Amino acid sequence: MNRCKEILKETVDLLNGGQKRVVLAKLAKEVGRGEVTRVARTFRVSRNTIAKGMREVESGVAVADQFHKRGRLRAEEKLPNLLKDIQAVVDSQSQTEKLYTRLTVREIRKQLIQEKGYREEELPTLQTLHTKVNGLGYILKKVRKTKPLKKIKETDGIFSKLKEIHDKAKDQDNVVRLSFDTKDRVKIGEFSRGGASRVVVKAADHDFSKKFVTPFGILDVKADENALSFTQTKVTADFMVDAMERYWISSGYAASKEKDTLILNADNGPENSSRRTQFIKRIVEFCARYEVKVILAY
Repeated sequence: MNRCKEILKETVDLLNGGQKRVVLAKLAKEVGRGEVTRVARTFRVSRNTIAKGMREVESGVAVADQFHKRGRLRAEEKLPNLLKDIQAVVDSQSQTEKLYTRLTVREIRKQLIQEKGYREEELPTLQTLHTKVNGLGYILKKVRKTKPLKKIKETDGIFSKLKEIHDKAKDQDNVVRLSFDTKDRVKIGEFSRGGASRVVVKAADHDFSKKFVTPFGILDVKADENALSFTQTKVTADFMVDAMERYWISSGYAASKEKDTLILNADNGPENSSRRTQFIKRIVEFCARYEVKVILAY
């Protein structure tokens, strides 16, 4: 008999809410006096559940379970404008590019009270506000630099024109083509820099140094030669033209007078741009001094 009782319990547990209530209500009616309490204890359910099942049996109408109404309401359900007000507070303090917000959640809560008229007791906790702020997309993330525009609509046309100039100058003996560029500054000291050597060389265990040099390179494209210059200060327009002029003299171009055209390839940086008046002034002086036509091909 006890085994039958256990089987009945297991079977009842497999039923869903409405079916379980009806079965337990019918069992309670069959038991008789004290039926609700005895059945509730046996099957470990609430007396209210059985009473609800009895009403369903008597009326013949099943009561729909409303599980969605259980528990606490979400903060935005109790305060319909909360999310919109959080956005307004955060956006008013964010940068033009909303990579991050400078406001803490505690400060957001404070401004919701001061600016939006919320009461202290009606606002959710700091942890809940933190969740809402993250849900709106204002999460902590690393601030990235604004990426430069890699390509403009004129890019293809510019490179097409450069190719045309280079191809035309390739077979002209009177044309010199120089390409120059500035590299990142280098620390001065006994540092390994990841190099290799066939002999034992000792290097400093730290690369701390107050001295730096910045390399500036010139490549003679047609002659396949190069020249390096170094400076302990910034590579300026004057430094670039001075280095170019030294190479022009050392390579023999100044003395031979056979080279009357110079094509310059550069990165169009701030010191060698056509808008840099000092650079253009020095180039014009170079042209006049050596009777050379200079083409800025970049």
